[in-house]
Amino acid sequence: MRELANESHRQDSLMPPWSQIDTVMFDMDGTLLDLHFDNYFWQSFLPDVWARAQGLDSESANATLRAMYAEQRGTLNWYCLDFWAKQLDLNIALLKQEVKHKIVIRPYVIDLLVKLRSLDKRILLITNAHPDSLNLKMQHTGIDRYFDNTISAHTLRLAKENQGFWTKLMELEHYQPERTMLVDDSLPVLRQAEREGIRYLYGIHQPDSQQAPLLLEDYPQIIDFQQIMPAFRNREVAGTT
Repeated sequence: MRELANESHRQDSLMPPWSQIDTVMFDMDGTLLDLHFDNYFWQSFLPDVWARAQGLDSESANATLRAMYAEQRGTLNWYCLDFWAKQLDLNIALLKQEVKHKIVIRPYVIDLLVKLRSLDKRILLITNAHPDSLNLKMQHTGIDRYFDNTISAHTLRLAKENQGFWTKLMELEHYQPERTMLVDDSLPVLRQAEREGIRYLYGIHQPDSQQAPLLLEDYPQIIDFQQIMPAFRNREVAGTT
């Protein structure tokens, strides 16, 4: 019973203090978009394509790719289509086009973005995704029209979880960290943003709709974007249900 009560309190306290926030930053994959597309592409579709190209069995190809992924995780190369195209001798951007039908917007994303625009918040999409991947997803979903700016970490030559990213981002966006909110499904990214002063930090409960939820104990997690939907125009909504 105590665990249920704690969970209920944690979810009830999710509502951001919108009157104290000027800039809202969103991650893309696993936050605005279902992470299933990316997990399927990198963990299933691409290994099968590469196995056929290399004359390998699926198990061997998967094992080799997992080791290669592990070496690059947390670096900008991990997100770089050009890097993987060179490593695997495959046109990664073109292959992504083949399964773009799996790109899906998470529930209530558009409703939230529209509401935030009505409140005159500056809305930014900040992603580690390669520009080709960013462009594919914006063309497929059309959600770029709701943002004041969409920025790939490749522009800054740092991944979001790397030291100095959020400070360097100020060269492009002159935001005030103490009046900024970030929603991201990555714990390392949230921790780095906190270290660099971003005040309002939120995780995502289930980035991939077809995998188990994540537990990010350090930060409140959004299950449904309705949980943080501002209820009224230009007035404080903290604590509203």
